[in-house]
Amino acid sequence: MNPKWNGQFSHFDLVASTSDGVPSVVRAGDVEIGGGDFVVMAGPCAVESERQLLRTAEAVAEAGARVLRGGAYKPRSSPYAFQGLGLDGLKILRKAREETGLAIVTEAMSEEDVELVAEYADLMQVGTRSMQNYALLERLGGCGRPVLLKRGMTATLEELLQSAQIIAMNGNSQIVLCERGIRTFETATRNTLDIAAVPVLKTISRLPVIVDPSHAAGVRCLVPVLARAAAVVGADGLLVEVHPSPDQAMSDGEQSLTFRNFRDMMDDLQPYLAIRDAARLTSPQLVAMGAAD
Repeated sequence: MNPKWNGQFSHFDLVASTSDGVPSVVRAGDVEIGGGDFVVMAGPCAVESERQLLRTAEAVAEAGARVLRGGAYKPRSSPYAFQGLGLDGLKILRKAREETGLAIVTEAMSEEDVELVAEYADLMQVGTRSMQNYALLERLGGCGRPVLLKRGMTATLEELLQSAQIIAMNGNSQIVLCERGIRTFETATRNTLDIAAVPVLKTISRLPVIVDPSHAAGVRCLVPVLARAAAVVGADGLLVEVHPSPDQAMSDGEQSLTFRNFRDMMDDLQPYLAIRDAARLTSPQLVAMGAAD
């Protein structure tokens, strides 16, 4: 570990890496995140209709996804954009889980939403705009569900861990971190994927780390490429946007994969996952754990 990081991050004691190097495993429904499997979460940016979501759930499950993503409540920048179906969207997500067995991840936008969303979700998402909504983070500490915490678009890794620490201090250490790209001066992509954040977070924190290549790219053709990079640097999984008809999507159509795009991405990932798994088996922490056994 870089000696500088010891003092910079170790005071986040509930989420920082431990002396034995054993990472946390987060359980969302029947899915374990951080236990060695590469967990892919996929689905539309927003739940638009029952037909749209059920078709997508079936397609991503068949291709190998373990968790269905879909926004029932959408924090959109424009007041004229689709804001989500709310409770009806949550009910559709529950039906998709019943029909496919996929766990559900969906966003809670405010502390008032937490109790309701927790009735339907297996994994509670904190969106990038809410990473420093401390009232929401505190409420999530007692929600009884694991939390997917997305990095704010201008947040440092220290600020990301600070938010995770707040959730943990309020009683919930089941947290997954998500690198989703940060805002820089570059305009060719929607955001700039901070790929170095993954190995840094895996070193300084005990929490699982996944990557959202969809929001990092903002461009459909780049999503599979960034997904490969995430696998190679040791991410625990992906959060990917998939839609049956991206050009007609109510939100984030330009970065959403078609069903075929998603199947191809999952197939193409296999050699990169082999690299990831080989690196895991030779990491100093895992070797030391094996010797101790």
